[in-house]
Amino acid sequence: MAQLDRLLSVMVSQRASALRLDEGELAELEIAGSPRPVTKTPLTGPQVVALLREIAPPEAASNLDNGQPAGFGYLSEDGAFVVQASRDGQRWRARVTIDEERERQRLTPQRNVAVPAEPIVPQPAARTEATPSSSAATRGVGATGDAIGSFDGSERSRAHLDMLLRKIVELGASDLHLRCGEPPITRLHGEMKRLDMPVLDPETLEQMLRSIMPERNRQEFSETNDTDYAYEIEGLARFRANALKDRNGPAAVFRQIPATVVTVEQMGITPEVQKLCQLNKGLVLVTGPTGSGKSTTLCSLIDLVNRSRSDHVITIEDPIEFVHPNKKCIITQRQVGVHTGSFKSALRAALREDPDIILVGELRDLETVAIAIETAETGHLVFGTLHTTTAAGTIDRVIDQFPADRQAQIRVMLAESLKGVVSQTLCKKIGGGRAAAREVLLSIPAVTNLIREGKTFQIPSVMQTSKRLGMVTLNDALLELVDSGQVEAAEAYSKAVEKTGFVAGLKSRGVDTSFAEGAEPGKEPPKPAPAPPNRSR
Repeated sequence: MAQLDRLLSVMVSQRASALRLDEGELAELEIAGSPRPVTKTPLTGPQVVALLREIAPPEAASNLDNGQPAGFGYLSEDGAFVVQASRDGQRWRARVTIDEERERQRLTPQRNVAVPAEPIVPQPAARTEATPSSSAATRGVGATGDAIGSFDGSERSRAHLDMLLRKIVELGASDLHLRCGEPPITRLHGEMKRLDMPVLDPETLEQMLRSIMPERNRQEFSETNDTDYAYEIEGLARFRANALKDRNGPAAVFRQIPATVVTVEQMGITPEVQKLCQLNKGLVLVTGPTGSGKSTTLCSLIDLVNRSRSDHVITIEDPIEFVHPNKKCIITQRQVGVHTGSFKSALRAALREDPDIILVGELRDLETVAIAIETAETGHLVFGTLHTTTAAGTIDRVIDQFPADRQAQIRVMLAESLKGVVSQTLCKKIGGGRAAAREVLLSIPAVTNLIREGKTFQIPSVMQTSKRLGMVTLNDALLELVDSGQVEAAEAYSKAVEKTGFVAGLKSRGVDTSFAEGAEPGKEPPKPAPAPPNRSR
């Protein structure tokens, strides 16, 4: 990757109109007519030339070497750009803008062929302040009406999508669903709500999605009809996006990620779980079904590490969700498909990058799980996630991924390396919102022995008798939400895994459990059972 690509990626994500690289000054983005520095130290002349020369074609590179003006087009994973550079007296000045014509053709769904670069006549790099309404000529490309009209269409598509994303933040919704033939739909407090807006047609929706996609994701979407990426509206929130195609055309789901990092205090994480962040080595798993808040819980734990330790933390995610600024720690965040090929390759590479703590966004396959366990054994603290609903079930899932001839060995390794499992689920709160019920399993000698001996079915009993150590069963966590008046008993019952024990707990508290007697929550009371059929032959 060229060094300039990093700045261009920031330029695209911040929706800047230009990037300025001027000798003796900080590199700056032009955002809504205002400059915004993106480097901490001023650029030297050789640095400006080196940044441009790395991406310049031979003729432009020769001009730069000779101190002559240079102009050329450049295509990166984030889009198409125009570069203009010249010397103002003894100082280099350069300006990078979006190549609107080439970008327009890349955004057009029907055009999936490469657009050849056209020669650009070098012009002096002006320091004019760009505005959102500045013309194509001001930005350094041919001002043809066709290109301007198409680029404005792309901007309108992005503005339309931004409006919808701002709407879900305003409503407090967790997700935005976009589907052809439907109006925009939000998930508010766990329920789907249609917005009072016009239905979306395939062409409009595809333009909206492609208007914010990085180039890599546009290609992936064209080839596979699926892609994951992140999108940020500065000062508002980040969004985890998945674009797809179904029988009606394009579709997408946007998950809201708060702009600020959530702390363990705000999340109500228990002190015993917080202590897991102070370990020097071991494996800590945060599990739960999709949409249960695993990422938010992990974010709060990494933030605690960032505030309380002086270590190197590497996160491997797909895509990057919460952005962690460096506090006491150094945080290296890598996105699968952008900064690395896969979770397992990034995890292998991480061992050569002097890490103290590694977060693996998802333990997807056997090899990734194996490397994570080995990494935890060799003196690193590893955080990871799985889509399991209980702590004991998490251990079985990890072991069952391996072939039968390896399971005994993995059982021993996991018994030694596993330090804690936090399994959570979200319940609808009375009056709106959602509350997390967290099951907590901590490593103690009794648990270690049960894992080693393959007796994970006895772990819930150990958790029941070890509450004083900070262990919490899912039933106890749900009963606590009912006792505190946050969640209805029927809602908690629907989330319980061991329902018989949960009903017994409700009855001991004098709670009406008629909703659970012989029927699933939300269903009609059962009718008398018919006589059993005669099975004799």
